Amino acid sequence: MEFSQYDVNALMQITNRPSIVFTEGRGMWLTDNKGKRYLDYLQGWAVNCLGHSPQCIVDAINAQAGKLLNPSPAFYNEPSIVLASLLTKHSAFDRVFFANSGAEANEGAIKLARKWGKVNKNAAGENRYEIITFNHGFHGRTLATMSASGKAGWDTMFAPQVPGFLKAELNDIASVEQLVTDKTVAVMLEPVQGESGVIPATREFMQALRALTKQRNLLLIVDEVQAGMGRTGELFAYQLSSIEPDIMTLGKGIGGGVPLAALLAREEVSVFEPGEQGGTYNGNPVMTAVGIAVLNELLKPGFLQSVKDKGAYMRAELLKLCEKHGLEGERGEGLLRALKLGKDIGPKIVETARDMEPVGLLLNSPRPDLLRFMPSLNVSKEEIDQMISMLSDILTKIGH
Repeated sequence: MEFSQYDVNALMQITNRPSIVFTEGRGMWLTDNKGKRYLDYLQGWAVNCLGHSPQCIVDAINAQAGKLLNPSPAFYNEPSIVLASLLTKHSAFDRVFFANSGAEANEGAIKLARKWGKVNKNAAGENRYEIITFNHGFHGRTLATMSASGKAGWDTMFAPQVPGFLKAELNDIASVEQLVTDKTVAVMLEPVQGESGVIPATREFMQALRALTKQRNLLLIVDEVQAGMGRTGELFAYQLSSIEPDIMTLGKGIGGGVPLAALLAREEVSVFEPGEQGGTYNGNPVMTAVGIAVLNELLKPGFLQSVKDKGAYMRAELLKLCEKHGLEGERGEGLLRALKLGKDIGPKIVETARDMEPVGLLLNSPRPDLLRFMPSLNVSKEEIDQMISMLSDILTKIGH
């Protein structure tokens, strides 16, 4: 079917899309409306942690859809209970609220922190509500999560912002300390800043942040929407630093491609009262059945070690590419990695890679001088080699 036959104008224009329509996907590969195949290193922006249409997710959807779609979140359903139990068993948290997107989970974390600050007031008996977040951070596209984010220009896009978010600098503990006031209730960060170019928080910074928040009776919130669910080689990114936060949010990978997210908290932080948090689809049995299938795959013996091994392999191959083409280097954790180009050629690489024939390559350039790689966690070494070879050809073609 030709692109001109699709009525794309019926969709609201919220981003610039190329003139292709994807019709099928399997593993690391997508196929478009003309039958062209693409090696996909976006995977829905780290969403498809097991690749496109993995059999375990197909089976989970088919089985659950034939039993129960939605009894309403006013009642318990079995898959949500099972998934919540699995998550708490394998993390530092005691309670789970399921949502539909990372932004919604982060919105819930902000609400929970402010409610906790209302219960645990300051010395003057006043509510605490300020949350320290970080420049260049990204927490979503709701009004509150945009206000919590540190992306340039977002402070005016839908002004006025939601007040109460002060911005520190990642990996600079002094910048956090100087923002703490008697109104501060929490510190919120991504253990790896994804949208800003895959910038990991150091182990030392995370440990200092945990010590500071405990000393000042503040909550520590980790936004693991992108870095969680095995992406770094640990089940959760906070585990890289051997700390235990108070609140964690998950999204993207937890659903393996379907709309699922989670807000997790320690028991003493879980202070919501009935009516304060909810949502029509929270804990949906079809979505949480998929979450169970995804988590069971990640917990299989050797799976997370394979993510570490392939992350190390990709890092080594990207460094060889840097040496060959005079690039600046790479960084990241596990299978969330970035290539530092040294020049603003990222968008050109993305376009050239997509348009390659007979096979295309899908890449992401969150900054003009950088590429970000978010393959499925079960990507093969052969598929890493193929991407490196294609990217090397592109760099040569554009004269780099």
